[in-house]
This record gives sequence, C-alpha cells and structure tokens, in this order.
Amino acid sequence: MHFLSRDKNFYKQFFSMLFFIAGQNLIVFSVNLADNIMIGNFSENALSGVALANQVQFLLQMVVNGVGEGVAVIAAQYWGKRETEPIRHVTGVGLRVALIAGLVFLAAGLMIPEFILGLLSTDQAVIAEGVKYMRVISFSYLTFSLCSVLLSAMRSVENVRIGMIVSFSALVVNVFLNYCLIFGRLGFPRLGVRGAALATLIARIMELTVVLVYATRIDKKLMLKIRSLFASSAPLIRDYRKHATPVILSGFSWGVAMFLQTAVLGRMGSASVAANSIASSLFSVISVVCYGSGNAASVYTGKLVGAGNMEKLRESTRTLQVIFLCIGVLSGGAIWLCRDLIISMYNVQPSTQELARQFISILAVTIVGTSYQVACLTGIVRGGGHTKFVFYNDLIFMWGIVLPLSFLGAFVWQLSPVIVFFFLKSDQLMKCIVAVFEVNSYRWIKKLTRDAAKA
Repeated sequence: MHFLSRDKNFYKQFFSMLFFIAGQNLIVFSVNLADNIMIGNFSENALSGVALANQVQFLLQMVVNGVGEGVAVIAAQYWGKRETEPIRHVTGVGLRVALIAGLVFLAAGLMIPEFILGLLSTDQAVIAEGVKYMRVISFSYLTFSLCSVLLSAMRSVENVRIGMIVSFSALVVNVFLNYCLIFGRLGFPRLGVRGAALATLIARIMELTVVLVYATRIDKKLMLKIRSLFASSAPLIRDYRKHATPVILSGFSWGVAMFLQTAVLGRMGSASVAANSIASSLFSVISVVCYGSGNAASVYTGKLVGAGNMEKLRESTRTLQVIFLCIGVLSGGAIWLCRDLIISMYNVQPSTQELARQFISILAVTIVGTSYQVACLTGIVRGGGHTKFVFYNDLIFMWGIVLPLSFLGAFVWQLSPVIVFFFLKSDQLMKCIVAVFEVNSYRWIKKLTRDAAKA
C-alpha cells in the first residue's frame, strides 16, 4: 500500500473538478474585487459602506452555501451509486429552503437596513452609503440563493463546467455595468453605490436564467424538470433535515461570526473597515483554490463512500492532505507577492494602505492553516457523511475562543487593530490540530443513502 495515490484517474478527476470550481469561485470573487476597486476610486466612505452592506450578503451566502452543501453531501453519495432520482428530490428540498432564506434577507434589507448597518459602525456617512447600496442589492438575494443551490446540485454529479461559464458571463456583465453606472459613462447616469448594486442585480438575474435553462433543458446527468423540483419524498425530506441542518447551522453561525468580526473592526474606525475590505477582497480571490479543493474533495469523498470503496477512500484521503498543504503554502506566497499591487489600486489614505498591508501579511500566514483545515473538515469529513462535526468545531473555536478574545482585545485591553485582526484569524491555525486527528481517525465515514425503494 502506497502512502500517496498512484491512481492517475484520481488526480485527473480531482484536479479537473478543482479547476472548474476554483475558476468559478475566482470569477465570483473577481466581481467583488472589481466592485471594491471601482467603488474605492469613487470614495472611501462608499467603499466602507458597501463593505458593511456586503456582510449581510456574506451571511446569506453562508446560509445558502450550507443549504447547497447539504444537498451536495447527500447527492454525492447517491451519485456514487448512480441513482439520480433521489438527487432530484433532495435538490427540490434545498431550493425551497433557499427560497425562504432569500425572502427573509430581502425583507430585512428593504425594511431595516439602517438598523442592520448601525450594528456594524457608528459612522453615519458610511452607514448612509451602505443603505443606498443595500436597498437595491437586496433584490438579488432571491436569484443568488436559487442559483447557488442549483449549481451545488450540478457539482454533486461532477458537472462543474456550467458554474464557471455562468460566473464568467456574470463577471463581464457586472464589470461593464459597474463602469457605466458607478461613474456615469457611455451615456448612463452617475449612480455611485446604487449603480454598483444595480449592476450586480442585473448580473445575478442573468446567472439564474442561464442556470435554469441549462438544468432543465440541456443537462443530461440529472435531467431536472420543474415538476420534480416540487415533488416530495418524506424519507428524503427527513434525511435532508437530519444531515443538512448541521451544515446550514454551521454556515449561519460562521456568517454571524463574520458579521460580528466586522462589527469589532467597525468600532475601531472606518480605516479598519476599509483596510479589512481591501485585505478580504484579495484573500477571497487567492483563496479560491483552498475552498475549491474542499468542494472537490467533498464530492469525491462522498462518491467513494456511496460506492463503498473504502480502500481507495483511505488512499485518497492521505493524498488529499498533502495536496491541501501544498495549496496553502503557494496561496500564502501569492497573497504576499500581490499585496502592494492590489493596495496601489485603491484611492485611500496612506494610513489605511499601511493597515491593509499589515492585515494582508497576517492572511498570508493564516491561509496555510485555512487551506488544510477547511478542506479537511468541510471537504473530507463533511463529504464523508459526518455533517455535525464542523458545526460543533466552529462553535468551540469561533464562539468559545476567537470572538471573546477579540472583544477583549478591542474593547477592554484597547489593543491595535492589527493585533485584534490576528486574534480574529487565529482559529485558522488552531483548527489544524483538530483536523489532523479527526481526518485520520476515519470516524467520519457515514452512509447517508437509502435503498431505492425506501427513498
């Protein structure tokens, strides 16, 4: 038995999925980076306001990602058995949950944007810009939610190209409309942050339209039909509720934690908010390979568990851990090398630039831990069927250690924003210890599928 896999097909399947998933994520986060750069050149208050408003979008994204990953974890095991009918039913359940989440966030974004943003900052000029943005961008929450779940279902059956294609189309539309609507180019009105929000909304609508047409008319693996998305199977609904609820709660918990992290930095001044936005945008672009490797590992692991191929599963698990570490080291180097180039693109104060440079330096180190532990826990462990572990682990580290330590550092010990930022990211290194022991215990292998007749 070899420590690393010598199966060429394993590397082909994994890196093929990784390429398209990371490519899609890169395009999605490039849209956010383009938004940030253009808005940052419009005004620093606008940049900070949009950064605050995007925390609401991030919270929704975490919830919806949980809904989609709940679909993908169950669906990947059925795909290992080559049973597609249960996947269609589970996808329908996920879409209904995503619809409810989108409606809740839409209502909050329209009715109480001032209250929400007031939790994150006391700077009224920044809040005012954020409210303008949120009142428009809220309408994109529904389309984003539905599109994310459909793409998760496609990914669970190793159909990853469509995500990259639609995201690239959205990038082109979004960047072009940003240029026109933020600054008033080519005869369009100068709308500032409202223009950025409108551009994103139009791009999201186009995204959902393309994915729906593909899923119901073109795809040959799942062959989704509108009626099948609303069909009900009581056993599969129970399975989804049991196995997906911890994933959704984990996403919600993480999103709320990020919301509170922004609130901590927001109370330390608008410069901290802007610097965090710059650093986070760069991190999001570079980290697509880290998170993409987790998504690819989840699908691949789930498929092997569903097929019952335990020997190959153990071999691939050892190999994946080495791959995750290599990705982390390369990603950290990329963040370090790109930091000055990215910071120079923003029209912000020198003090904000220096703060952003220090934040990015911290991320260049912690991304090594992120690459390993996130891909191991949300990829291998969750993909193998143990959906509760990540939720409990996040509760302990984020809510038991990181947030209390950060609140004390910011408001009791009066530490600098740089030290507080390190506290906020320190769990990415601490979780690696847990990941090593849990992944190599193989306690996470759990069969989530039913026999065809029972499903």
